[in-house]
Amino acid sequence: MLPILHRVARRARVLAVVTCAALLSATAQAQAAPPLLRVTTIPEEAASEQIRKFAPLAAYLSQQLGMRVEFTPVTDYPAAVEAMVHRRADLVWFGALTFVQASIRSGGQAVAIAQREEDTRFQSVFIARTDAGIRTLADLRGRQVSFGSPSSTSGHLMPRHFLAAAGLVPERDFARVAFSGAHDAAIAAVVSGRVDAAALDMTVWDRFVRDGRVDTRAVDAFHRTPTFVNYTWAVHAQMPAELRQRIQRALLGLDPANPAHREILALHRATRYVETQPEAYRGIEAAARAAGLLR
Repeated sequence: MLPILHRVARRARVLAVVTCAALLSATAQAQAAPPLLRVTTIPEEAASEQIRKFAPLAAYLSQQLGMRVEFTPVTDYPAAVEAMVHRRADLVWFGALTFVQASIRSGGQAVAIAQREEDTRFQSVFIARTDAGIRTLADLRGRQVSFGSPSSTSGHLMPRHFLAAAGLVPERDFARVAFSGAHDAAIAAVVSGRVDAAALDMTVWDRFVRDGRVDTRAVDAFHRTPTFVNYTWAVHAQMPAELRQRIQRALLGLDPANPAHREILALHRATRYVETQPEAYRGIEAAARAAGLLR
């Protein structure tokens, strides 16, 4: 009986040693792994395009911060807001409206840290088929018109705001109001003839034209809106201040004179990043409340 007890005790000791070794190894690996920065963005374009654009920036931030940086696309604009509110993402690229929504939903915990220089004077464009006889906003009466996402600043809120200033109410004055979900999809809807006209982000349209991805003899911009403030990078207020500052410095440190940095900026349709403050978005919040897009 005693030999059996000795063998059982010996096996228990061996198992305890193996278990402790495994726990120590797992702890050491966890300690050795760099911390993780989770990044996402509103899906203003297809997921494949988002990943292509953000991969170089993720590599740059990882190098600058000494952290792993993981970019994960989301399915729709509200999902980006929820990612910030519930802290499922640490750094989020918002449009002005989604930033305001995230700020309200989080009780003021969304903190804007950097925007493109272009975002300080942004515009939306209205495009139409050149053979549709649409030359002014007034010509949209009785037509089928597409916006982007309902939560898009440049693809819905501000175009709607400036339409109202021109005396046009989409649900009253258009034959049909559609939502494509993204800026590139809005262009595709006009090109294919599914709608007569669409509103979208000026920088997406300009890039499509510059890259020869749209035939402006068939589809072209007929109206550009007045300027407004738009996109921003934001973090949660509970992020450590030191990390927030390091992220901000990294973004502001992207130098267009540096070829590698210039490539990252070009992917984001930016000349450079500049500081921004939540106060800059009060006008957007007022426009959204007037349009009934904030609860």
